[in-house]
Amino acid sequence: MIGIHIFAAICFFFAILHSFSTKYFEALSKKYQSSNYFGLLHLLGEIEVVFGLWAMVFIMGHFIVMGKQPTIDYLESRVFTEPLFVFVIMIIAGSRPILYFSRKLVTALADVLPISSAVGFYFLSLSFLPLMGSFITEPAAMTLAALMLSERYFSNGPSEKLKYLTLGVLFVNVSIGGAMTAYAAPPVLMVAIKWNWDFAYMLQHFSWRAVLAVSINALLMSCFFRKELNSLSLKKQKRELDRVEQDQIHPGLVIVALGFLTGVVIFAHYVSIFMGLFLFFLGFTEAFRSAFGKRLILREGLLVAFFLAGLVVLGGQQAWWIEPILRQLNADNMFYVAIVLTAFIDNAALTYLASLVPDLSEGFKYSVVAGALTGGGLTVIANAPNPAGFAILKKYFELGTISPIRLLASALLPTLIALMCFKWI
Repeated sequence: MIGIHIFAAICFFFAILHSFSTKYFEALSKKYQSSNYFGLLHLLGEIEVVFGLWAMVFIMGHFIVMGKQPTIDYLESRVFTEPLFVFVIMIIAGSRPILYFSRKLVTALADVLPISSAVGFYFLSLSFLPLMGSFITEPAAMTLAALMLSERYFSNGPSEKLKYLTLGVLFVNVSIGGAMTAYAAPPVLMVAIKWNWDFAYMLQHFSWRAVLAVSINALLMSCFFRKELNSLSLKKQKRELDRVEQDQIHPGLVIVALGFLTGVVIFAHYVSIFMGLFLFFLGFTEAFRSAFGKRLILREGLLVAFFLAGLVVLGGQQAWWIEPILRQLNADNMFYVAIVLTAFIDNAALTYLASLVPDLSEGFKYSVVAGALTGGGLTVIANAPNPAGFAILKKYFELGTISPIRLLASALLPTLIALMCFKWI
């Protein structure tokens, strides 16, 4: 069995290495576009495919070494609720009525702020929407924020610097913005019941720190890029878009779509229920196709679900080397180690492994969760909602892909601010 664990760790290592090399493969696919290798190179350049691909390699090796039944038993032991939920919530949150409602809400709030509408809308997209992730779940908040940022800013040719720094702040803010409640952020959800963390506990230890860090990050970005944001003002286009959508989307359809979203959030842990709601939602969108636009973001949602499912398959075999590390650390060291580990494994997987260690101090529990939240924006794999934002926004970057190294660099400052808020304040 130890051989399988080592093989899983090797596959996991190559998956991480591959995820940092996707831009190289995408560049090669452009170079050899007319060759027979284009399809393969393009596939290897899709980061959403990476973990699913290496999970398949692991499962094939598992089948060869262990046989059919042990391989089936292992896959059956994996819980794929999160990939399915992220898929469903992405599709519903990214639908036209939900976007229309969210845009109206953010625009109304932006008009109240004593700054230009372009800067105000940007600030709220990086602060209000990530914090709403505490109530509508982080994947929904990520989907809404990414779509609204793409519609108003990314689609109008901003600088690469603005795009990368915006993405870095968005990933960090969504990771920490879901920490106001005990059910929205995956790393908190994994431990909340076992450690008896309720809303009061989160309010006392996490909520105000999350609000402070998210607000500082969004404010710094808004101030630094205010001139470019104003130059990207889409007031005329926005008025035309709002007029068209006002003609096509009846308030009743918005209410029904919000009802579907609410139902999926409430039953987020019950696959049979939220998948049933999703199928009903698909039928509803077909009946009112004009209100929902040309298409739902099914392709993006499927790719993200595939990515997360691969992470679930490979991540389930990594406890043998992560758990001993956790057992040897004290509370102070754990916070910083959690930030680093989170960049390479899903933060929910990290806190779940921590929950298996008995007799942890309250300080250690806080440190591992706070560190996992803080490091959740450093890479695409650090937090479950990150692939959703990646899939929506990647087409606006050079070669249609996002450099993991530049994303890491862009997330360092907002991660440092989150570190100060969760550790030093």
